[in-house]
Amino acid sequence: MSDDFHRPTRFPSERFEAYAGGEDPAHVLRVARDTAHALVSRVRETDDDQVVERLVHYTDEHGIDAVAELWARALPVSLPGALWRIYLLRAMITQHPDEVAWLFQRGTEVIPTIDTVVAGAALPTGPAEVIELADRILRGVFRGDLAVALDRAAAFCRVESAGCTDAAAAAERSDESRAAELTTRALRLSIMADELAASARVQADGGLD
Repeated sequence: MSDDFHRPTRFPSERFEAYAGGEDPAHVLRVARDTAHALVSRVRETDDDQVVERLVHYTDEHGIDAVAELWARALPVSLPGALWRIYLLRAMITQHPDEVAWLFQRGTEVIPTIDTVVAGAALPTGPAEVIELADRILRGVFRGDLAVALDRAAAFCRVESAGCTDAAAAAERSDESRAAELTTRALRLSIMADELAASARVQADGGLD
C-alpha cells in the first residue's frame, strides 16, 4: 500500500466518500481481487493473533484511504468489495462512536426484525460496545466464518439505518437539514446492508470471487 497514507483519514459520518480514478477498470478489478484473496488466505493460514489484530486496526494508523486505494472500486458483491465495506463501516463506527451508538440503540427500539440479535452488539449499546462489535466483525472476516461476519455487518447496517430513519422523522419539524442528512445516511446504510447480505449469500453458496 502507498506510503503516502500514514495518518488516518477522517470523514463525516453522514456520507461515504466516493473514490474514482483513471486506471484500466479491468486491471483495477484484477488487482483488487488478487490482493483480497491473498490477504485473507495468508491470514487464515497463520496462528499468530497479532497479525489479525494489526489488520483489524490497520486503518487506525494508516487511514481509510490506504484500504480504498486497493478495494474501493471493486464490485460490491465480491471479496474485495465486501472487505472495503467492512473497513468503511468500522471507520464510521470508530471515528463517531457516540453518534453511531446512539443511532444504533435507537434502531434497536424500532426495528421489527431480529437484526439486533444477528448483529450481536451488547445492549444497551454505548460507544464502547459499538467499537468492540466493529472489531469482532472484522476479526470474524479473518478468523471465523466469513459469511456469518458479513451477515452480522449487514444486520448492524440495518439497525443503524432504522435508527437514522427514526431520528430523521423526529427532527423533521425542528431541523430540516439534520433530517435530510439522517435520511441520506439511512439510505446509504440500507444499500450497504443489501450489498453485504448479498456477499454473505454468495460466500455461503460457494465463495466470493
